[in-house]
Amino acid sequence: MKTVVIGSGSWGSALAQVLADKQEDVIIYGMDQEEIQDINQHHRNQKYFSDVILNETLKATTDINVVKDADVIVLSVPSIAIESVCKQIAALVEKQVIIVNTAKGFHPVTNGRMSDVIRTAMPKQSLRSVVSLIGPSHAEEVVVRMLTTICAVSLDEHDAETVQRLFSNDYLRVYRGSDEIGSEIGVAVKNAIALASGMLAGLGYGDNTRAALITRGLAEMIRFGMTMGGKAETFMGLTGIGDLIVTCTSHHSRNFQAGYTIGKEGNAQHFLATNTKTVEGIRTAKIVHAIAKEKGIDMPIVSEIYKVIYEDKDPKVSANDLMLRDLKAE
Repeated sequence: MKTVVIGSGSWGSALAQVLADKQEDVIIYGMDQEEIQDINQHHRNQKYFSDVILNETLKATTDINVVKDADVIVLSVPSIAIESVCKQIAALVEKQVIIVNTAKGFHPVTNGRMSDVIRTAMPKQSLRSVVSLIGPSHAEEVVVRMLTTICAVSLDEHDAETVQRLFSNDYLRVYRGSDEIGSEIGVAVKNAIALASGMLAGLGYGDNTRAALITRGLAEMIRFGMTMGGKAETFMGLTGIGDLIVTCTSHHSRNFQAGYTIGKEGNAQHFLATNTKTVEGIRTAKIVHAIAKEKGIDMPIVSEIYKVIYEDKDPKVSANDLMLRDLKAE
């Protein structure tokens, strides 16, 4: 079974190495010639992992035609690029492929979930199924083979099991899931909550505050997810509270780092003007805020995140406003 990983960034490199460690047929496709040469010639990807030596059998290419005879294609690109990449792939593949999605977000225009975006962008003759490989994981830890668990989520149970078996090894354990809506919403919404966690850390708040944020953030995630059709129990698993915890507490998280900078500076404007990295929570906060407002879903944390990012509200004022809301039962 041939697997092509689209994206030579941190997560694409880490997942490709998982397969290389298992001696699977895998190759990375990327557009950055320096990254590709670094992987092929030096067995490194120093742009993302300064001190890591990759599996020496791992190969990479800048030739997109490598997808033609693939059985599995892993999309390790930002959510904003998923649609265009799928259309490019669809024009090249010679048989139906399993698309493994790793993006955690929504379509920037339609607000669609990633699996729906993929199914819309790829004709049936090119697409066998969509499996989302998502959960609490940082590439920086997987690439050095730290024990990690994630979830293969799909409407197609057989292909979910195929992906589960393909990626599972002695340091990466993959579970299966079928609640596509709940899982994809969970891993997207947690990015927005992680922005708030970083803001609180940047403001100097500690463990008590973060525990409160994670707990009440989970409540908002569940309310939103169930309104959209997800199952409550999904949010108690890896793609819900699991991903929420790791993203809200780890300095590996770009969303946490972005929030930390915003909290430290007391506003979002400088960060937004100078940031060059993909921070999914910024777009997610806007999308979730709009949907919640339209559907009447109570999401005070997301509302305050939105105000900080898009209305230039002082994050300290937002934190105080959350604490001074009307008292209620949990």
